[in-house]
Formats: sequence, C-alpha cells, structure tokens
Amino acid sequence: MSAPFDISSLQARAEAAIRIARRVGREAAAFRAEASPETLAVENKGLQDFVTAADRRAEETIRTAIAGEFPNDSVVGEEGGGHGRESGTWVVDPIDGTTNFIRGFRHWGVSMAFIAGGKLLIGVIYDAAQDKVFHAIRGEGSFKDGQPIAVARTSDPAQAIAILGHSRRTNFEDYLAVSRRLYERGIDYRRMGAAAIGLIRVAEGIADLHYERHLSAWDMLAGVLIAREAGVIVAMPPLEQLLTRGGPVVACAPRMAGEFAFLAEMERLPIPG
Repeated sequence: MSAPFDISSLQARAEAAIRIARRVGREAAAFRAEASPETLAVENKGLQDFVTAADRRAEETIRTAIAGEFPNDSVVGEEGGGHGRESGTWVVDPIDGTTNFIRGFRHWGVSMAFIAGGKLLIGVIYDAAQDKVFHAIRGEGSFKDGQPIAVARTSDPAQAIAILGHSRRTNFEDYLAVSRRLYERGIDYRRMGAAAIGLIRVAEGIADLHYERHLSAWDMLAGVLIAREAGVIVAMPPLEQLLTRGGPVVACAPRMAGEFAFLAEMERLPIPG
C-alpha cells in the first residue's frame, strides 16, 4: 500500500465492507425469519432500547472480518464499544433499527463507516427492505448496488416528504412542534425508526429530509457520507463531537434547503454553503 488512505486503499476497504454488510444483513434476516422469542434473546438496555442475539452475532462477524482483512484498523461498535486508532477506525451499528428488526418491520440495516485523520471516508449500509447495499467513498459519489444515486429535485413543499426521528434523550414537545410546522407547510412526514435507512432514503431521492435531534455516531455516519455524496445538504456537529457524545443531523434536498433551514438554526448547526 503506497499510502495509508489513497483511493486504492479506500476502494479495497469499501469493497470489503460491502461484502461484509451484505453477508451480515442477509444472515440477520435469515436468523429473524426462523427465530422464536427465546432465540432472539432480546435484552432491554433502556426504555424502547433493545439488543438481540442477532445484534451481537452481527457485530462479532464484522469485527472478525475487519481484523482479518485490515488488522491495523480498529472497530467501534454500538454493542461492543472499542477505541479509535490513528490507522483508521470503523464505526459500526450491526443492526440499526433493532426494534423494527425484533417486531418484523422491514426498515432496518447494517451500517459501517470508516474514518481516519478526522475525516469521514467510507460509508456502507445494507438496506434490509430492498436487500441492497448503498455505499460511498469521500469524493467519489454514492451508489446502490453499484448504480449511481442522486438526491431528489423537489422544490414544492406540497410534494415533499420528510423523515423525522425521535430520541427519548430529547424533548417530545420539540418533536411535536417540528411535526406541526411541517404539517402547516403541507409537507408530509414519516418516522422510520432507523436513521441509517432514513438517510439513504434522502440520498436516493425517495424523501427530501431526514431530521433527528440526537443520534449516536454509529447511527448516522455511514448514512451522512452516502447522503452528502448523493448531493444532499447535511448539517451536523463536528465529527469529534459526534464520536464522543452524538448529536443532531439535518439532511435535506438542496431545493428544499430554505424550507428546512429552521431546523439547523434550532440546533445551532452551521448550514453548508
């Protein structure tokens, strides 16, 4: 390897992550299809915050695969924790949307982001609903199973769809106020229950906004890069802050940026030019 993170090394990592995410996602889907409540082994980490045997198995598979292919890379996972390395770090959510996964809702996925040198360099997400893998390398565009994707060109609020997330770490009244403002502007909205999936829906032009007041880094980083590379305007805190304590994200179609600017202002986030 001529340089730690030249394009060839990033492509090698992206290709590996695509294989890993697809494998892990399909194995989790097969496990869920056959699982009983006992084999799911659901544990409650907090109010409406769950982990299953599938989450743990998926994260262990990811860790083992990364260690085998890129032994100098570290892994920080939602379930197993970990520490970053200067040589590069994978930030992983083995099943984003665990509650959906448990109950049989289709909207969940496997999220893998690679960061190094203070930059978000790779994002890979397996989308269970479509059995497709989305990926992006910084500066190289966004793809769905190898085909380029792009943000929607929506400009009329009456034709827009927003995806809202809600964390119990934040005030529910604020969530209701945002919902009301969108409603009053004629904007329809959904709640996916999986931030990674919400962000790729904006990236592929199905939705025009994904907004959530608090996410952990593993929930959002892969989706943020895929969205940005597809032309989505993304406002979020600095990467270092996200890695240590999480934060909000506003990701919207460019022609709707004025309509959704109030969200970035409310969160005191810089609005990308």
